[in-house]
Parts: sequence; structure tokens; C-alpha cells
Amino acid sequence: MSYFKKVVMASAFFALVGFSASAQNGNSFGLRGGLNYSANGDYFESASSNAKNPDRNIGYHIGVFGKIGNEFFLKPELVYTTTKSDYSDDEFSVQKIDAPILFGVQVLGPLNVFAGPSFQYILDTEFDGIEINDVEEDFTVGLNFGVGLSFDNIGIDLRYERGFNENEATFIDTNLGSASVSRIDTRPDQLILSLSIAL
Repeated sequence: MSYFKKVVMASAFFALVGFSASAQNGNSFGLRGGLNYSANGDYFESASSNAKNPDRNIGYHIGVFGKIGNEFFLKPELVYTTTKSDYSDDEFSVQKIDAPILFGVQVLGPLNVFAGPSFQYILDTEFDGIEINDVEEDFTVGLNFGVGLSFDNIGIDLRYERGFNENEATFIDTNLGSASVSRIDTRPDQLILSLSIAL
């Protein structure tokens, strides 16, 4: 991981910790983690090939969150995420930092709904054991929306995430006997199940 990426990650983490430590009564800070059921975009083995659609696979996420408000709330998060997609016999994996900023409302009792943008920074991508460095955009934006249940300091939520724009990774593929340029759309399309604990 480059020095710049480490600085970005550390700065975002300490900014969220500092923000949450200064929160007033009724606000909270805590940890969240869980599973991602995800797929990325189409895979093209060469310029002349047809697109291969991915099969979904299980990944995971872990991070921190802050929450401002009760009935109406703002919930910034900072999360490390790994996702995997299967293309026939090949696997494409992504490691990234997600920073959703969610706006929500308590609907009935413990039930809440929320939505908001998710700012994403790609740390690493790998296809069939080959590390891919040539990703069009390291920083991308997506959308999160979902439902959650809150019980005192424990929360459970299920959300859907989708990237707004195509973001291709390109690499040299030598599996076909001759070198060709292959492309994968790294845009996420996933269901996210999370457990959160307010500290």
C-alpha cells in the first residue's frame, strides 16, 4: 500500500474518531461489520469478445460509524471492504475504503430507513492471481439505501449499494496463449448485511 493511501486512511479514521468524541448527548459512536453479497460489472477478455456477466460472491466489511440525532439522524461511516466476483473459473477481488454519509429516519419503534452517497477509494484489485494497478478512477461515488433495526446499543441493517458510473480496470491477459488487453467494470452492485455496536 502506498504512503499516500496510508495517509488518506489514517486521516479519515482520526477525523471520524475526533468528530464522534466531541458528540453531544443523544449522539453515538461505534463499530460495525458484516457480510457483502456482491458482484462487479462485466468482464471483456479482449476488445472483440462478448461480455461475461459475474456471479455473486461473499465478502466482508469492518469499520466505525458516528450517529447524530435520533428520530432524524445523520450517520457517517468509515469502512474497510473486500468484495469478490466470479467470472467462470476466474475470481476478481477488490479491497477498498468506503465512506457512506447516510440520512435516516425512525419509522416505527426500532425500524428505520436511510439513504445517502458512499465515497469509495480502491486500495487493491486482483484478477485470477494477477494484481491490477490500472484502474480508471481510484475515487468513485455510489449510492446506499436500506432498512435497519436499533435496539439500545445494538443495530442491524440491510442495505443495497450501487456505483453511479462505470470504472474500468484494464490489464494484460496471457491466459489465451497470446497477450490481449482485458477489461473489468469495478463498479459494485451488492447487498450489505451489518451488525453495529455503539460504544
